[in-house]
Amino acid sequence: MIGSQVARILESKNSAFLVGGYYVSNSGWTTHFISNGTGLKALPSEWPESLPRSLALGVVGMPGLTAYFGLLEICNPKEGEVVLVNCAAGAVGSVVGQIAKIKGCKVVGSAGSDDKIQYLKEIGFDEAFNYKTVSSLEEALKKASPEGYDCYFENVGGKFADAALPQMKDFGRISVCGAISMYNHAVPPSGPYIQPIILFKQLRMEGFLVPRWADRFMEGQKQLLQWVLEGKVKYHEHITKGFENMPAGFMGMLNGENTGKAIIQV
Repeated sequence: MIGSQVARILESKNSAFLVGGYYVSNSGWTTHFISNGTGLKALPSEWPESLPRSLALGVVGMPGLTAYFGLLEICNPKEGEVVLVNCAAGAVGSVVGQIAKIKGCKVVGSAGSDDKIQYLKEIGFDEAFNYKTVSSLEEALKKASPEGYDCYFENVGGKFADAALPQMKDFGRISVCGAISMYNHAVPPSGPYIQPIILFKQLRMEGFLVPRWADRFMEGQKQLLQWVLEGKVKYHEHITKGFENMPAGFMGMLNGENTGKAIIQV
């Protein structure tokens, strides 16, 4: 199984990697591994002892970088604009919303439990709703922002997108990070066709994979770490203890049980 970890060096025959050092690696589901050093990324040198190193897998790691570049480079939100985020209490969505607030935007989020909605309010979302309990997605979106949406950070796809796209403002921008509601469809469902909406509202919709900005990861990490230390970006980790519980933790994440980044603590 693929996966990333913050790993501590226990033994080393390479002078560039000292025993006791902490690195981020993509070595899959494993408690130990042997490396020649390729692909090991050291934690930023300014990492304070007060912060959990696991944040290098979350808000200061790949999910945070996904939020940082996906929002700022594609949506490019301006002060006073309205930003919509779904899966907003997850590892990526929660950071997207907070960065949008830093940029002076009104932020609307959706999530799948009342506890998650409370969390979104605590970290600064202006409006949030439980998509599982509202009677109508369309009405919930209109109530949260009657004026419509300038930016839409998309993690879900499917019926949520069907409801959200018609409520975009003219010249709106949509950053497509994921489509989790559609991944397990054996036969893709037919639904409303988006081309007329994109055409007549003159929308820009762009998908992305975060390695596109790999040469700028250090820039993103430095800014995210600064925002965390300043209290501008808050975080929550959903921690499952024990390597033997990794399958349960993984399935729980896919079922939306986590708030913030799902972490396995070995």
